[in-house]
Amino acid sequence: MSAKSISTNQPSSERKKLVWWPALAILIAIASGLAWFKFKPNTPSTNKLAMDAFEPTVENKKPAPGPAPSGMVWIPGGEFSMGCADPTADLCGGTETMFDARPIHRVYVDGFWMDDHEVTNAEYAAFVDATGYITIAEQTPKAEDFPGAPPENLVAGAVIFTPTPEPVPLNNHFQWWRYEHGANWRHPDGPKSSIEVRENFPAVHIAYEDALAYCQWAGKRLPTEAEWEFAARGGKSGNMYTWGSEFKPDGKHQANTFQGVFPVTDAAEDGFAGIAPIKQFPANPYGLYDVTGNVWEWCSDWYRYDYFETLAKSGKVARNPQGPETPFDPVEPSERKRIHRGGSFLCVDQYCSRYIVGSRGKGEHSTGTNHVGFRCVK
Repeated sequence: MSAKSISTNQPSSERKKLVWWPALAILIAIASGLAWFKFKPNTPSTNKLAMDAFEPTVENKKPAPGPAPSGMVWIPGGEFSMGCADPTADLCGGTETMFDARPIHRVYVDGFWMDDHEVTNAEYAAFVDATGYITIAEQTPKAEDFPGAPPENLVAGAVIFTPTPEPVPLNNHFQWWRYEHGANWRHPDGPKSSIEVRENFPAVHIAYEDALAYCQWAGKRLPTEAEWEFAARGGKSGNMYTWGSEFKPDGKHQANTFQGVFPVTDAAEDGFAGIAPIKQFPANPYGLYDVTGNVWEWCSDWYRYDYFETLAKSGKVARNPQGPETPFDPVEPSERKRIHRGGSFLCVDQYCSRYIVGSRGKGEHSTGTNHVGFRCVK
């Protein structure tokens, strides 16, 4: 497949509106899943439901339609309870009530194949070599698209997490993010960094459109939010984490998250300070690696904070839901955001604990950071 058939090398109108201006730091930091809004709408009465709202998962019995494609595993699909209970009273549950992930509701998804790991730098490089694709972070903005923008801001780049030298109040995410000229998937930590020794690391600084382009080339697609959660739960119901309801069973870390004082120092108690190579922790029951932590993963759904409430109000099992028709985030109502799932190496109970399996992330669809990647389904 040629780069022309993908037709994504030129900035779209959405990219022009949002990506290459100093406000990018605002958009990406909020999109990161770390800067969750303080806005709290009227919570539905069903929010009182807790763990007993989860009903058993009923897996489809139909076998896989054939041999597994390389690097993929069969997810049988079926009916399950989607969402999460208020985790704030639980150990490692964090400080967020996660009202946008409630009420818990019943969903059915058909079976599908899913990548057993996040798309790596080596895999993304193969796509770029074959197509000549240029990611959004690599594209230089044009002055005519941004009247009045200072010339020094019209440079290609991306936003990178930067630890602070000492503890800071966690109410200003600008303290630990910076816009870096020359940062992109090839140079994840800035222009002097490289992926030469990171072939087996997840590809990052990937915007939604960049992920779609790869999927099209690979003959795959991005998962829906419902597919992603069904797969991440591994056939289990009601667990707080993809491996169970204890954060460190037998004292062992099960995912790459943040330890220590955020955002000062990742103590690397799980073996990694920052991003990790794929498959460093046990797979879930379906054979999926890193569905918790390491990097956030794009889903195909638009983000609406009240979407689960809308599904629950129907009183029916939602069958293969595709997400809302339009996005809406009450904190930034003009921004068009897609779903992120799974959390990242920056998730920590002090601030963002959205490594909890039923919780939700969100990101402006034209942006990516050094902790956002993706995996594919078909």
